[in-house]
Amino acid sequence: MGVREVRGFREGCKKYKQQESYIHAPYYINLASAKNNVYYGSISVLREELERGSLLGVKYLMTHLGSAKELGKKEALKKVAAGIKKILDGYQGSTEFLIEMSAGAGEIIGDAFEETAEIIKKSEIRKQKSENKKREIGVCVDTAHAFASGYDLRNKKAVKKFLNDFDKKIGLEKLKLIHVNDSVFDLGSRKDRHAHLGKGKIGLAGFEALVKEPRLKKVNLILETPTEEGALRDIRLLKKWRGK
Repeated sequence: MGVREVRGFREGCKKYKQQESYIHAPYYINLASAKNNVYYGSISVLREELERGSLLGVKYLMTHLGSAKELGKKEALKKVAAGIKKILDGYQGSTEFLIEMSAGAGEIIGDAFEETAEIIKKSEIRKQKSENKKREIGVCVDTAHAFASGYDLRNKKAVKKFLNDFDKKIGLEKLKLIHVNDSVFDLGSRKDRHAHLGKGKIGLAGFEALVKEPRLKKVNLILETPTEEGALRDIRLLKKWRGK
């Protein structure tokens, strides 16, 4: 990436008042692969994305972690944690690394709070030995993924319980970003298919509760709903609930 591209991106963000920007890593990433070319290739790509994001002034890089089907869950979790440590080893950039929680389909890693917390605990490394600080790892929650994994989000009470459980097992300070997507499939289906807000199984009450939840006041919401026309409607709803 050249100086011209970096300057152009930064100037564009300033011109159009884009306060924050994010990178979603490629979907072929698999930090749990038994194949060295896939495993080390994933490590290399994610480190490159972090360095590129730092040049561009991007706040977060989010990634899915991959599948445990080749190794089994126990070994896969160890390998994922080791891979993240390699990615962050010596990294001094500004873009933060986020784990995006999965929908739990097949043997995909990172769908449960406990599993995500374990990976973070084993992955975080100290920035400098002389400082009692760690290279922080954050979490991106996708509402459709969480719902598919069995976490209810359909009303205010369910949203509060979800956040309380997240805080207890991971820590709300780790929740950096939320993808707001309704779900085509039912609670606990372990199927990932996004729907427009209120057009799926979560429903409008859950998303209104998320937007109005005081603990999420500083957490940005990103839409990944299917169509441009529908997304414009979704944005209007989110702004209405937030009072803007």
